[in-house]
Amino acid sequence: MPHISFSELKNWQKCPYYHKLVHIDKLKGFEGNVHTAFGSAVHDVCERIMLDGHHEGSEYLFETNFLKELQLLPAKIKAKLDKKLVSEMRRQGKEIVPLVLDALDEYFGSYEVISTEERLMESIKEFAEHEFMFKGFIDLVVKTDNNKHHIIDWKTCSWGWDSRRKTEPMTTYQLTFYKHYFAIKHGIDPADIETHFALLKRSAKTDRVELFRVTSGNIKTNNAINLLARSLYNITHKNFVKNRLSCEKPFKCEFYGTKHCR
Repeated sequence: MPHISFSELKNWQKCPYYHKLVHIDKLKGFEGNVHTAFGSAVHDVCERIMLDGHHEGSEYLFETNFLKELQLLPAKIKAKLDKKLVSEMRRQGKEIVPLVLDALDEYFGSYEVISTEERLMESIKEFAEHEFMFKGFIDLVVKTDNNKHHIIDWKTCSWGWDSRRKTEPMTTYQLTFYKHYFAIKHGIDPADIETHFALLKRSAKTDRVELFRVTSGNIKTNNAINLLARSLYNITHKNFVKNRLSCEKPFKCEFYGTKHCR
């Protein structure tokens, strides 16, 4: 079944032609780096902690996963790894993961873990021209005593996010989509679902695990769904226009100046 994920939608917003090269022509675009390896390792450990209900052994599990993720990077990327940064990340990850449960306990109080890495594959009813599914994986869903479901997405970062990043529409739309399609999947009133980012900060001195709520009312949800429907319309009609503002810094497009996109 044709489907689209939030990361694919972001690629379309970045540059429709980049989307074509990666998702239609199946060329390799961004292939990861030390930061994505760190993020993947931390995500895996957070999932294990939430399933087990304790963080015993989490430091060892993080280090094992991180080294494994580094080995999975392409050879050309591994050859350029900053050994000092890798060493710092090995230490930082082991410092962060034991703090996860306490941060959730302080933020939510009493809660029940409903799911980890929950898969979404729901029909996009708002785009009627072709049948498309929205695909996603929700890092964590918990339920509190007031009968509210809470969707949490782990985000690794350096020192944290400023107020602009915390409210940037394309960043927060990820949780808007998750809330919308989670509600459809389970038949839950969206008013009974809240969404949160959990920042896992490598270099912060305090508040190493910061949770904050992201609101998605009717207007914001409609804006996000309209953006999704417009993008699907252009994708299906092959309107792959180059966005030249995304060629160089800060985006550093992998195809800029190559034979694929001169």
